[in-house]
Parts: sequence; C-alpha cells; structure tokens
Amino acid sequence: MINLAPRDGELYFVENFVPRQEADSLHGLLRRELAWREEEIIMFDRRVKVPRLVCWYGDAGAVYRYSGVDHMPLPWTETLLTLKERIERFCGRRFNSVLGNLYRDGRDSIGWHADKEKELGPNPFIASLSFGAERLFKLRHNKTGETLEIALTHGSLLLMGGSLQHGWRHAVPKAREPKTERINLTFRTILF
Repeated sequence: MINLAPRDGELYFVENFVPRQEADSLHGLLRRELAWREEEIIMFDRRVKVPRLVCWYGDAGAVYRYSGVDHMPLPWTETLLTLKERIERFCGRRFNSVLGNLYRDGRDSIGWHADKEKELGPNPFIASLSFGAERLFKLRHNKTGETLEIALTHGSLLLMGGSLQHGWRHAVPKAREPKTERINLTFRTILF
C-alpha cells in the first residue's frame, strides 16, 4: 500500500475492502443491530446536538472521553467482532473498541478535529470502515495548510497511523448534493 500522507503520518486507503454485495448486507445489518443514539457534546462551553447518530462498543473498561462526554462501551456484537478480526488480520494491529457514526443524509457531518485524546496513546492507529453513501473525507495539515481529499466509498477502509493525528486535522463536511445514509465504523485501541 502507498502512504497517501506526504508528511507527518501514515494514511492508507483500500477502496473495495468489503465487496459490494457483502457491503450492502452489512450496511442493513449494522443499521438494525447497533444501538444508534442522538448525542450532545460540549462545544465552546455549551451543549450542542451532534449532527449524526453515534454508538460505542468495545471491551469492558474501554471508556472513551471526547468533547466532554464519557462513552461507556456496549458489549461487542457478533457482526462488529467479525469485522474487527478481519481488519486486524489485514493490517496486523489489534483493536479493543469501535466508534460508530451514522450519517442520516448529506446534512449530517463531523467538523475539523484530530483523534488524539490521551486514552488513544501517543500515535493512535485507527481503521475506518465505510458503508453506504459516498462521502468526502478531508484532511488539512496543521502547519502548511495543505489539504487532501478522499472519497470514502461503500465498503472502503481507511487506515490512519503514525503521527497523522498530530500533524493533520480531518472532517466529513456537509454535502452540497443530496445523500443517502452512510455508516462509518472507526476501530481504535483505548489504553486503560
């Protein structure tokens, strides 16, 4: 695989990690099976609704705190465990948790941020698996302002590692054109 990050980190993209027919089936299963919920976070000292639905699964004790909210892991589902093990075999890394994001349409988004909370360790390795509507994933370098864009397609896998979370910020902006639903699973390792 080719590192797509020109500096400060590792970024790899596998477009058809899950074949289309299987991805179709998994999208429907994950939509029905996972405990999606609306969430509020603290931004600029006030509570705001997150513009997407979320869920957090993982090993007991894999608590994740971001934006002023503690996320207690729900027990792994069989589907999530199977996907986790498949990604672990592919990339040679171990994960103990997964954050699910459900983008209901093109208006749902996630703003500029870096996944560098202390419980993720000094250089987190994150595997991001997408199902459903294609969405644009943008990265911006913290010092140079350089940008990268990747179209996250149905069944694609994005791997982020090294110092990427320190050198770059990333976002999934609102889409200008109408979009159908998208599920994104980001597998992580929480230190505890």
